[in-house]
Amino acid sequence: MKSVLLTALLLLYLLHNDFWFWNDSRLIAGIPIGLFYHLIYCVAASVFLILLVRRAWPEGMEVEEKKEKR
Repeated sequence: MKSVLLTALLLLYLLHNDFWFWNDSRLIAGIPIGLFYHLIYCVAASVFLILLVRRAWPEGMEVEEKKEKR
C-alpha cells in the first residue's frame, strides 16, 4: 500500500505544473481551464493527503498525555 501511495505522490508532483494549459483560453464552468485544472488538482491533493495520513501514518507517533488526579 505504501508503494502505491508513493507512486501517487510522485504523480501528483509531476502533474503540479500544468504547462500544457498556459496558452489555452478555453473556459470550463465560466473559469479559465488552467484555474479549473488547479481546482481539480487541489481536491485530488487533499484526498491524497487524507489517504496518506490514514494509511501510512507511522505507529507510535502520537503521544498520549497522562491525566493526573488531584
